[in-house]
Amino acid sequence: MRTVHTIQALRSAVNEARGQGLRVALVPTMGNLHEGHLSLIDEAKKHADFVVASIFVNPMQFGANEDLDAYPRTLEADSLALAEHYCDLLFAPSVNEVYPNGLDHETRVEVPVLGDLHCGASRPGHFVGVATVVTKLFNMVQPDLAVFGEKDFQQLAIIRKMTQDLCLPIEIRGLATSREASGLARSSRNGYLSAAEKDKASAIYQVLTQCHDKLKKLSADLETVRLEAIQTLEDNGFRVDYLNFAETKTLRPATAEDQHIVVLLAAFMGTTRLIDNIVIARE
Repeated sequence: MRTVHTIQALRSAVNEARGQGLRVALVPTMGNLHEGHLSLIDEAKKHADFVVASIFVNPMQFGANEDLDAYPRTLEADSLALAEHYCDLLFAPSVNEVYPNGLDHETRVEVPVLGDLHCGASRPGHFVGVATVVTKLFNMVQPDLAVFGEKDFQQLAIIRKMTQDLCLPIEIRGLATSREASGLARSSRNGYLSAAEKDKASAIYQVLTQCHDKLKKLSADLETVRLEAIQTLEDNGFRVDYLNFAETKTLRPATAEDQHIVVLLAAFMGTTRLIDNIVIARE
């Protein structure tokens, strides 16, 4: 596996692969890789000949009081893990390489409506940062396809819409959430949890599965189920940011008549903000 740090070197390596007739995939990450990230690499290898992983902690998607400075940087370990999963190229740029004129002078990409709901409401500007950096990475690499995890359900929906709206010739593939044995969704932020907090955090998946079972029937009262789920999380030591039921395609608030619903939640265990979701096909 090669590692490059500049756009020029990235494009040179990708052009060389294209010259050999290879299909190119991109897996964007912020590093501190876990098995969930590495499963994205494995998925990309199934559908492409040349896989590029990017590691970039994107300052544009962090709010003023969020954990940008504390976010783990583990490039050496990440590089070894990517090589073990047969990644072909690692792109690890500096902030100046991605934003040479500074954040205040950058063109920004905004996906309206979708980006204002759920996490967008809790973290204003977050999805502008996500959409902007992903657009830049897409233009840097110009991949045939890109792979993202479904744990960030809203993010994936936004990237799909952005790709469609901007007429980008890139196939977007989503991969099911990677979970630990307890059901806890794998996340780089799980490393912030103490052993006791991590044990408690498994309640998230239990609550999601309870919502799934209750909402399978169209006769279920959505608001009753939602409030019960919030109470269960609070009883288990969480501070709930939001727990919303949304229609899976539009992410608008779900109604009793909707047959396809996603439960989206964000909750704090201690100071660590965790997100997860579950999709429900109702009968």
